[in-house]
Amino acid sequence: MSRIGKSPVAIPAGVTVDVKDGVVTVKGKLGELTQEVLDVTVKIEEGVITLDRSSDNKDIRAKHGLYRALIFNMIEGVTKGFSKELELVGVGYRASNQGQKLELALGFSHNIVLEIAPEVNIETISAKGKNPIIKLTSADKQLVGQVAAKIRSYRRPEPYKGKGVKFVGEVLRRKAGKSA
Repeated sequence: MSRIGKSPVAIPAGVTVDVKDGVVTVKGKLGELTQEVLDVTVKIEEGVITLDRSSDNKDIRAKHGLYRALIFNMIEGVTKGFSKELELVGVGYRASNQGQKLELALGFSHNIVLEIAPEVNIETISAKGKNPIIKLTSADKQLVGQVAAKIRSYRRPEPYKGKGVKFVGEVLRRKAGKSA
């Protein structure tokens, strides 16, 4: 039995969970999330969610722990939310946003304009003498990670000077460069 899959998920106050036709819907103060669940039965009893699988097939065993983790992340997302912070390291690297449009100056001949999904709140922080920071927040963990990865993919941190878009707190592996 999956150690992750068999552990129950507690439903906190202010969160409602519904299961209909293999679709789990979680509603909370920060929004509503849905997830389709296949080959695994979801039971809600006394404020606790438990998942049971139909057989011991390898694929179904893998889905057992996966769906439990996804449901747990949905509940955590609608109560606390998820956030990622990206730091722009480099001379002349800037970020600004108007609503859901993010404009990045990353050393290319033109600025990159990104239309961010409406479920993700975006904030840019620019302080004098510090690197610009992009803060992404949402109830959907997967969507926040996907948007952050897309922004990072435009200019990955390089190993010699460390210039590029990196996550706040990320430790980069640096190289020595040429020896004189």
